[in-house]
Amino acid sequence: MNAAGAGTLAIVIAIIAVITLLVRPRGTSTVDFYLAGQRVGVATNALAICGDYFSAASFLGVAAAVYVSGLDGVWYAVGFAAGFVPVLLFVAAPLRRFGEFSIPDFLGRRLGSERVRLVAVAVVQLVILSYLVPQAVGSGMTWQLLVGRGLPGISAYATGVVVSTAVIAVLVAFGGMRGTTWTQAVQFLVLLAALVWLAGAVLAGGFGYAGAVSHLSSEPLANPVHDSAGWHLQPEENRLEPGADATFGEPGAAYGPLAQFALILTLVMGTAGLPHVMNRYFTSPTGTAARMTTVWVIGLAGLFYALAVMLGTASRDVIARAAPDRPWLQELTVDGVLRVPEHALPVLGRIYGGDQGLAVIAAGALVAVMSTIAGLLLAAAASWGHDVYERHINPGATQKQAVWAGRASTAVVAVAAAVLALVLRPENLSSTVPSIVAAMVTWAFAVAGSALTPVFILAIWWRGTTAAGAVAGMATGGLSTVAMFVVGALPVGPGLDDMLVTPTLVAAPLATAVCVLVSRRTAPPPDVEQQWLTLHGTAGDRQAERLARLTIANTAGPRRRGGRRAGG
Repeated sequence: MNAAGAGTLAIVIAIIAVITLLVRPRGTSTVDFYLAGQRVGVATNALAICGDYFSAASFLGVAAAVYVSGLDGVWYAVGFAAGFVPVLLFVAAPLRRFGEFSIPDFLGRRLGSERVRLVAVAVVQLVILSYLVPQAVGSGMTWQLLVGRGLPGISAYATGVVVSTAVIAVLVAFGGMRGTTWTQAVQFLVLLAALVWLAGAVLAGGFGYAGAVSHLSSEPLANPVHDSAGWHLQPEENRLEPGADATFGEPGAAYGPLAQFALILTLVMGTAGLPHVMNRYFTSPTGTAARMTTVWVIGLAGLFYALAVMLGTASRDVIARAAPDRPWLQELTVDGVLRVPEHALPVLGRIYGGDQGLAVIAAGALVAVMSTIAGLLLAAAASWGHDVYERHINPGATQKQAVWAGRASTAVVAVAAAVLALVLRPENLSSTVPSIVAAMVTWAFAVAGSALTPVFILAIWWRGTTAAGAVAGMATGGLSTVAMFVVGALPVGPGLDDMLVTPTLVAAPLATAVCVLVSRRTAPPPDVEQQWLTLHGTAGDRQAERLARLTIANTAGPRRRGGRRAGG
């Protein structure tokens, strides 16, 4: 067991727990529990969004994808970082101006339909589970490398899955959005510090990015495979030039021409539909603050993914050179190439910092996992506790009951994710993708980008969007995405199988077309102009609207309050 790693992880978890205790919500209001009172500042919210977004796929998966497939792995970094550009341009400010608790809450109120709300809840839960499972898988893989031992009766991998989901479920249920916001901000700073330290160590050791790419591209790219003959290296075929060997510095090692574009589109479209990320915009005090938060996130994402790409390249170069002189590394590699690509950064940390270096990087990976799990569980709590329990199961629920319903839902969703992660172990999944963790997260982006994002953006920017159109669009996007996933798992021919596992290129336009066609045949909500003013009106218009609503409310008498609406 790596005592330094276990100790470092224990210290990090203790710090997170203390922060959660200090900043936990003091009241029982749902606005406090789900939205931190809508008083989260720009810098804090940007750091928390990064903690939410830069998951195991970002920390372990991007470097692993670059390690395995060179330039084709860089597409993950491009797509993940570019995903916030549409959010900045089209979503952040209008979403916060309108205000609610969640994506289903926003769509339900915007389109005046409880059916829209419930369909959106179903899609959101599918996205959350699709995103949670690879985080749990990543935690199991990292625990396996860092600690190497499991709890009595279970494996090291299973222990990592169980411990990470259980600890974060408790902290989220206890701390709510306020506690989660501050812990995610701290977790991201820890994560970034780990990357910066490793990048500095690599550069100080004489690594040069251009020289490494040139060296790695001088021979065919080959990766370990396991068959009846045991472990051996197998050259990768260039999917852009059939019959030719792939190289590290040229595209084609993992994706064909259509699949490369489909992957980037899936990641860009999917970001605007991720519930745990979009829900954070409801915590900003104003629409302007939400937009500025996104600007910060884009800058931090650029830095983070540039470091991840550089370190993925360094791992491929440095580990191969170091393997012959390190017996422990020979156990993890085949002719100098790692059997598990997600081990690239932790192994690089051990090469440059010994057990302490491994501890820093592996703890950073687990922090990334736990931070994203926290955001996903909180999004699940908002969806089940507010959108389902408060509005349908117990409409007369007190604020305390609603908060406890949200807390209970975090436990249920955490258990479901852990069970799926234990079933979908890395060795049970296909080895044809550059990174198992990054590929699994891509599935969540595909569902979000196909079923939620088209309807989400149409509801924000097209007055003619109707409830029937939104339901038809979400159903079409979700079902077509799942169907393409199933077909993509079959041997369907060169190139086409890659596109089918990143199906947003087909499913998102199809969902958009169905939503528009059905909306044109049905009537929009009667209050669409008032909704439009809230979304897009000038500051003066919105102030006048608020004053008018306040006057009407005062005239009509006191209304029932309780934090049910988070508008503003």
